[in-house]
Amino acid sequence: MNFFSRAKTLKILEEINRKSSIKRHIQFCIGCLLIAISYNLFLASNDIVAGGIGGLAIILNHLFGIDNSTVILGFGIILIILSYFLLGKEKTKASILGTLLYPLFVRLTKNINLWIDIDTSQLLLSAVFGGVIYGFGAGMIFKAGFTTGGTDIINQILSEYLKISIGKSMLCSDGLIVLCSGIVFGPTKLMYSIIILYIISLMSDRVILGISDSKAFYIITNEEVAIKEYILKYLNHGVTVFNAKGGFAKEKQNVLMCVLPTKDYYRLKAGIEEIDPHAFFVVTDAYEVFGGE
Repeated sequence: MNFFSRAKTLKILEEINRKSSIKRHIQFCIGCLLIAISYNLFLASNDIVAGGIGGLAIILNHLFGIDNSTVILGFGIILIILSYFLLGKEKTKASILGTLLYPLFVRLTKNINLWIDIDTSQLLLSAVFGGVIYGFGAGMIFKAGFTTGGTDIINQILSEYLKISIGKSMLCSDGLIVLCSGIVFGPTKLMYSIIILYIISLMSDRVILGISDSKAFYIITNEEVAIKEYILKYLNHGVTVFNAKGGFAKEKQNVLMCVLPTKDYYRLKAGIEEIDPHAFFVVTDAYEVFGGE
């Protein structure tokens, strides 16, 4: 009976992994297509560089007329080889598919401007919409557990061997490429590049984390009973009480934790301030909430 249960459990897990793998690969392909469309429709056509090997390709295309997809594929393959020797087989696996598929989609959507007519004189609109579409696609790729290779590999190598964070690695690699774009295309295009980088970062985070529709309150107050009653009876939400101890004074105190819809955020915040003006509370986004009544 135990063997049957274990075998059945393993079969269920295998089926879950299979379905998850299919879903992740579809999600990855859609993400690659979106960033390729954004790249050709808004970035490359306006000489706006958003870092990465794609940004380097725009610069080289402008200087030497080399096809963007060729540059992306060529540098991608070189970096895959470096990744294999410097980072190992396992870390390289997640970048192989993206290294091959992304330049293919860039090539296929190269002439998308012939099908969709965009007024390239409106650079701000191009930067905003390009950033939104690119960021959405990048978020889908990261959420699926893949990368498009390129400077993602460089960032990992720098982080591994220079012992710096991924964030600092990105600042070094992508920052250098964007700085080069300012030299080649001028300060105005550099400012648009910074705008689009910021939008891409925001959008990819939103896709990965989701849009928060709940808030989590952590409350330390001398009016614990009154605030609990306010939450339970008037807002109709649950409260969890944690036993805590102050790090400096070493005094024991309770921390109230409450998760509620964003629409009730102000009601709880105003209620706490009314009941105990000296209460200390922290509010954070709660992206996923499961269970409870």
